[in-house]
Amino acid sequence: MDLTTRPRRLRRDETLRKMVRETRMDPSSLIYPIFIKEGTGIVEAIPTMPGQYRYSVDTMGEKLASLQKAGVSAVMFFGIPDHKDELGSGAYDANGIVQQALRQAARDFPELYRITDVCMCEYTSHGHCGVLRGQNDRLHGQEVDNDRTLEFLAQTALSHVKAGADMVAPSDMMDGRVAAIRAVLDEHGYADTPIMSYAVKYASAFYGPFRDAAGSAPSFGDRKSYQMDYHNSREGLKEALLDVREGADIIMVKPAMSYLDMVARIKETVHVPVASYSVSGEYSMIRAGAELGYIDEEKIICETAASAFRAGCDIYLTYFAEEIAGYMREGKIG
Repeated sequence: MDLTTRPRRLRRDETLRKMVRETRMDPSSLIYPIFIKEGTGIVEAIPTMPGQYRYSVDTMGEKLASLQKAGVSAVMFFGIPDHKDELGSGAYDANGIVQQALRQAARDFPELYRITDVCMCEYTSHGHCGVLRGQNDRLHGQEVDNDRTLEFLAQTALSHVKAGADMVAPSDMMDGRVAAIRAVLDEHGYADTPIMSYAVKYASAFYGPFRDAAGSAPSFGDRKSYQMDYHNSREGLKEALLDVREGADIIMVKPAMSYLDMVARIKETVHVPVASYSVSGEYSMIRAGAELGYIDEEKIICETAASAFRAGCDIYLTYFAEEIAGYMREGKIG
């Protein structure tokens, strides 16, 4: 048989396969999400996320050191406060749990890049991502007040930056929040602080374990009036373009696994870096499947990560960041 083109020629051995690899990855592209809880001496296992923990400020250092040693240079902080109220005041409290963690991390790990999730759901007594108002039967009497919430989100972002955040990442999905945060940061002399916007954030069942980990499940209704309908894709493009116009420096797609089509479309649409968040449900499914012996955990972790980068992801947020960095070092991925 006379075959001029033989694609298998470039697959004959490992060295050649790596030489012609289209998708290349590096630990510098990984971000590890970490849960920080008020109190002392806390290293608390998260039942729905085996292998993940809630830390107090005084115990988080061991994990941060381990991440740095693995080559993971960026962390996103999520706070779990003792006190919650209707206005989510712990989110923008200068001595709030995230603010404490930032100051400690800046002292002990100055080379660590510190990112914060900017939202109110962990801090509000009702569990929604903003302050409430009025009457709305769909939410059993109340709805999230979009415009009033913006001032609280901007205050939160500013308090994080003052405490040592290198980047802020609003995840609330309120209209106009990037513009509000950008304006406040610029006004206070933080024009160089970047914003990574959760611009394309779907109302997803994949968030279940996170809500257990952070204690952030809404006490009534759901978040479908502000997070996106997972049937929609053009809406995601609109959200991304709006946030870039408002000043977003990085656009995030969340979740990752079932939304890689959106990663690809966003990558083609915007001219800023694209991030994707492999969320708690993705992590827990892999862990559960591996514990049952149904899948090879290491290979699945590598494959799912590579698929996100192949789709166009520049930055990957994942609870497997430390493991993935190790696999990269060992030449198993990347």
